Amino acid sequence: MARLLDLGMEKLTNMILDMAELSEKAVTTAIQAYTEGKDMRSEVFKWSEELRFLQDEVSELAIELIARYQPVASDLRFIKSSMEITYGLSRFGRYAYDITTVLSMFGDLSKCDHSTIISMADKAKVMIRKSIDAFIKRDLEMARTLSKMDDEVDNMYKEYVKRIIESKGNNLRCSVSATLILRYLERIADHANSIGDKVIYIITGESTPRR
Repeated sequence: MARLLDLGMEKLTNMILDMAELSEKAVTTAIQAYTEGKDMRSEVFKWSEELRFLQDEVSELAIELIARYQPVASDLRFIKSSMEITYGLSRFGRYAYDITTVLSMFGDLSKCDHSTIISMADKAKVMIRKSIDAFIKRDLEMARTLSKMDDEVDNMYKEYVKRIIESKGNNLRCSVSATLILRYLERIADHANSIGDKVIYIITGESTPRR
């Protein structure tokens, strides 16, 4: 029984790693499409749907493993957390698709200042990679760094909104489109931080209080 459970957990891990790779690609492609003015909606939507399908598969397998083998302690924490981790990975794909739709809503944004978006996107992508690496390596300290990075992304978003208000909405099309993108990136960072929380829970059994 134990060996079969281990095989099931290994399958869960591999499915999560497949989702991680796909979600990273979706976010990276979405940001590139925005900054370069390319229409990548169909590609990113396809990846987003694939992530959603994989999330459902992980949930079904996790429930099956719990029902069949009645795991306890760290095994149970891992299986339960897998469902929540894959939810976050699926949301990466959805927000990536949302980013690609901004161009279709606002048209040519090539003359807008993309510097804040690029800076926040770089930080969000680092958070995605760190959350995945923390999961793979069961790295407690790496997982704990994500909370601080999430705060930094939140502050970047708030500062940008504050600047827009103070500038009285100059170049409104650029400001509104950028605010949408930054909001999606802020949500991506939140989910990366949540994955880090789940890694902490897998390792220690301690739940991280949500702020």
